[in-house]
Amino acid sequence: MVLALSVVLACAGVALASRPTPYGHQPPTYDHQPSYCDPKTPPTCAAGSPLTYCLEDPEYPEYEIKGAISADHIFAKKYADVADQSADDLVDYVTKQQEEAFDYYFYTGASTGKSPYDATHWGGPEGYICPSDVAYARPKRAQNVEGKWRVIVNDVHYYTQTARLETCLFPEAACRALAPCFKSHCTQKYVYHRLLSFDPCDPYKGLFIDIYKMPSACSCHIPA
Repeated sequence: MVLALSVVLACAGVALASRPTPYGHQPPTYDHQPSYCDPKTPPTCAAGSPLTYCLEDPEYPEYEIKGAISADHIFAKKYADVADQSADDLVDYVTKQQEEAFDYYFYTGASTGKSPYDATHWGGPEGYICPSDVAYARPKRAQNVEGKWRVIVNDVHYYTQTARLETCLFPEAACRALAPCFKSHCTQKYVYHRLLSFDPCDPYKGLFIDIYKMPSACSCHIPA
């Protein structure tokens, strides 16, 4: 009798479990697991890009980060940022308005063109000697110094982490306004940034400081 009752209940359980949800609604799911769990596999936002960071991220785990912030009792001691950054604060003798107006549309790379004496090598409006793209950015995801992709705490609960990123537009091209005999070339420089991070493959680690190599300047190098 006990065995028969167990079979009946089991069958009833199967029937109940397979019964469709009323009104066509699906039961809610709370699965916030990432679509990948290999920290060295580039995320969707980095697909096809040579960059080691993403300024936009369609898979940004905002829900999980908000939870991690709420659960971290020493978050205020870990977090720090200067949200409003510009050339006015970080570049000597150049204003924000000047830097934003720099335009290198005329430059071709000179020594990489048909002639090292190309006119675009000498002329042009105000700007840096090595053409570069400058962004005061808030990366959403980045590859740390160990080659592992992490999520960066940014634009969550009004918390930001801002970095000045300067990237060479013509890496290894000749520097502007220098004679070809110098054999100069533009060189990308980097700095290490310490940023509050989150591991999407191991959310139980919570929030932690990680180190990232970011582009910081495009400098002119004259070889010996």
